[in-house]
Amino acid sequence: MPWKKVSPMDEKVKFIAAVCDGSVSITSLCETFGISRKTGYKWLNRYRQEGPNGLLDRSKSPHTNPNRVSFAEERFILALRKRHPTWGPKKLLVILEKDNPEITWPSASTIGNILQKRGLVKSRKKKREMIARSFPFQGYDHPNAVWCADFKGDFKLKDGIRCYPLTISDGYSRFLLCCKGLSGTKTYDTKKEFERCFREYGLPNAIRTDNGVPFAAGLGMSLLSTWWIKLGILPERIRPGKPQENGRHERMHRTLIIYD
Repeated sequence: MPWKKVSPMDEKVKFIAAVCDGSVSITSLCETFGISRKTGYKWLNRYRQEGPNGLLDRSKSPHTNPNRVSFAEERFILALRKRHPTWGPKKLLVILEKDNPEITWPSASTIGNILQKRGLVKSRKKKREMIARSFPFQGYDHPNAVWCADFKGDFKLKDGIRCYPLTISDGYSRFLLCCKGLSGTKTYDTKKEFERCFREYGLPNAIRTDNGVPFAAGLGMSLLSTWWIKLGILPERIRPGKPQENGRHERMHRTLIIYD
């Protein structure tokens, strides 16, 4: 025989009925029903004020939300954003707190939600990740099998002009073919240095680089890589965040720094 299920409402009704009977004290009834005296008197007071409806379960969530943004505050936020459409939630909050310190403004995340709800936030396009197009790479079997190339950062000269050192090495012999300071990473200037190396050392089977400019482009092959392919050279691109895939060239950079 299954156990009889007892609902909280039934227990409350039985408790109130026993209290109204008056034959047993409220303290004893609370012990019998397994509730505290505070709970017992709470049920009794609700019954006296509201009748049976007072015994129904009530939501424990607060009736008011102290963190809710008022209509006036939201209008302030939207008006400021209208004057400065490029400002994000954090900057808006800084200005709001500076101009109206007497108001407790919502957090930056809440301001962001308000802007998003009003359609004032444009979703960012995901940056297209460039991946190696010739992985696994060719081996360093002989000279001119694979060349390695990179721009070794950039730095400012004494005259204020920035210098971008282009380095090219042979993967097999580790011979440094080029170390030329350029004024930028433009295709035209980079191409001129590769032309000089091709005339002096011949054409390699492949050239291994990272995915930076001018070796790669966001929508496909760069002009420089397309030129290599027309010459019969395979562009090899290492994976993003994997400099060890061009390890021999990176090791050469460290050697340059030591003997600089």
